[in-house]
Amino acid sequence: MRVAVLGGGNGSFAAVADATVAGHDVRWWRRELAAFGSLATGKPLTLIDSDGIREIPISPTDDLAAAIEGAELIIAPTPAFAHEALADALAAHLVDGQVIYLSPGSFGSFLMMKRLREQGCVADISIAETGTLPWLCRKQGDDTVRITTRATRLPTGVLPERLADHALRVIGQAFPGAIEPCGDALSGALMNAGPIIHPPLILMNAGPIEHFDHWDIHNEGTQPAVRAVHTALDAERMAVREALGYGAPHFPLADYYEGGDWMYGTKARNNLVDSGDWSEKLNFQQHRYMTEDTAVGLAFLVSVGEWAGVPVPVAAGLLSIAGAVHGRDLRATGRTLENLGLADQSVTEVQTMLRAGI
Repeated sequence: MRVAVLGGGNGSFAAVADATVAGHDVRWWRRELAAFGSLATGKPLTLIDSDGIREIPISPTDDLAAAIEGAELIIAPTPAFAHEALADALAAHLVDGQVIYLSPGSFGSFLMMKRLREQGCVADISIAETGTLPWLCRKQGDDTVRITTRATRLPTGVLPERLADHALRVIGQAFPGAIEPCGDALSGALMNAGPIIHPPLILMNAGPIEHFDHWDIHNEGTQPAVRAVHTALDAERMAVREALGYGAPHFPLADYYEGGDWMYGTKARNNLVDSGDWSEKLNFQQHRYMTEDTAVGLAFLVSVGEWAGVPVPVAAGLLSIAGAVHGRDLRATGRTLENLGLADQSVTEVQTMLRAGI
């Protein structure tokens, strides 16, 4: 099938590589052709994974209309804070039947669909989101990506849920055997692992992160006290899911740390730490662990917990501390149900809308 990949981050590099290797017709879009660097001149993308080193032919473009024309699947591993601008860019070009996949989304499916409708898009499309990036991967310069591990289980929610069968069938062609339906888009958003893993890791390791040139939060930074906070925070997420009627499996984070069959299988954390790719300098004002997982994802979890009447003191406390570090009130400015215009609606009203669509 024809696949469009949007963006230039780690996930976009991996998506282009894997979809091309799988035999799909892939178009790769970035806002500026110059952003592709040497890849804009016809140089192949280099993929490094467990099978070795391979060169992948690519089709880069800065023409969004051309990139998504005829595409059944649009993969958008872009930052959550880019969803609104991405919807604005897509609005004039989408057609019935197309599927957008956010990985993950932090309820970006709703934000994007709302924005598309506001921009006059009437195409009967679906937007799906899952709980993690489908790859543990890092770019190695501007023309190479290393994929350490691929997701084997991707819990995926769809907006509107009435189109879930079609959306999951299309997405499943790009991720064969990995897609697990989890209901509507809110259920999918509450599978997002980033807001559970990363805020405790960066906030409880703030001293060494800012002191040392490199500090591996996933290795030296994951100590029993941090894991205890992970456990409490994830329990709040799962309690919110249960209160909203979303049943198991909830993909508890403990499975990731303890070798259970989590989203990346049973050895993902060991592979991640062994790769060394995540020993990096973190800037609290710019890194996606703060600007996306905390300011967007954690703020969203806090607001949904309060809306559903579920106490989320650990999530709220971490969000307050993150706001002090970042210098702004993330509860007020983050992606929340209030800022999405849904806080005054009942659970039944929101879930009915998620089923039928906007």
